[in-house]
Amino acid sequence: MAQKPSRKSPTRPSRARHRTLAVYVLNGPNLNLLGVREPEVYGRMTLAEIGQAVTARARTHGLEVIFRQSNHEGELIDWLQEARTQSCGVILNAGALTHTSVAIYDAVRALDRPLIEVHLSNPYAREPFRHHSYVSPVASGVICGLRDTGYLLAVDALADLLKDQTA
Repeated sequence: MAQKPSRKSPTRPSRARHRTLAVYVLNGPNLNLLGVREPEVYGRMTLAEIGQAVTARARTHGLEVIFRQSNHEGELIDWLQEARTQSCGVILNAGALTHTSVAIYDAVRALDRPLIEVHLSNPYAREPFRHHSYVSPVASGVICGLRDTGYLLAVDALADLLKDQTA
């Protein structure tokens, strides 16, 4: 008895698409003023330019990016909670909220995804109140003081962490 040919060819790729979760890059208060506010401290790149560079770097690792900024703590927390199910990891520059927000700490702690904390400046070379971070104890890693390059290094670090998770 002859078998009917299979409709699914073994050489044809599956039509089901593998959905890759994006990296969330979240930016806190006043980072919308990059390029204008204290360029001697934060650099001359705008946040939009950093977003473009981050997206380009992430693509080299096969990653997509969701790049956001808010001056509102609650909105950042909402995005961190969203990232629990919609991201593969997070890069967070919480700005001044890094030094003040227990609520950001709680949201990062609940994330259950790798998170890299980024700061354009070196907070340890600045005012004493910036020396404490509520994010660092629950972050996978911290990059500070390298201006916009820190974001690119964070993408590379996050990509390495994700590779380690799948290995």
